[in-house]
Amino acid sequence: MVELIVGRKGKGKTKVLLDKVNGAIRNVNGSIVYLDKSTKHMYELNNRVRLIDVSVYPIKNADEFVGFVCGIISQDHDLEQIYLDSFLTTAKLEGLDITSTLEQLKAVGEKFGVTFIISMSLDKEEVPATFQDSIITAL
Repeated sequence: MVELIVGRKGKGKTKVLLDKVNGAIRNVNGSIVYLDKSTKHMYELNNRVRLIDVSVYPIKNADEFVGFVCGIISQDHDLEQIYLDSFLTTAKLEGLDITSTLEQLKAVGEKFGVTFIISMSLDKEEVPATFQDSIITAL
């Protein structure tokens, strides 16, 4: 499953994402991973959440990003949720069509029982029509 938190830069998407991940830690039996473009929010996350700074890995495009995510899933069979902050930046999708990447993540999530909660700097109207129902917060 893919859930989206959308809105322009500076609207508060990261705060919503952090509140959601810290609230979810009480209700999951497995593990949670938080992918971000830096370690800036390390001290705002519950210590049971694994923070991964994607910027330190040599990811060049969206396909490599999906492979990176699959590698994370393959190493943790108890993984229940992956939170993706600054999705367009970390997935190398700025200015590109996001539909294929979201479809890949949705398929991977369904196959392995992982929910993706994604924060991205797009207005609700800019999200592909096939993912309009996945928007949980629009700022």
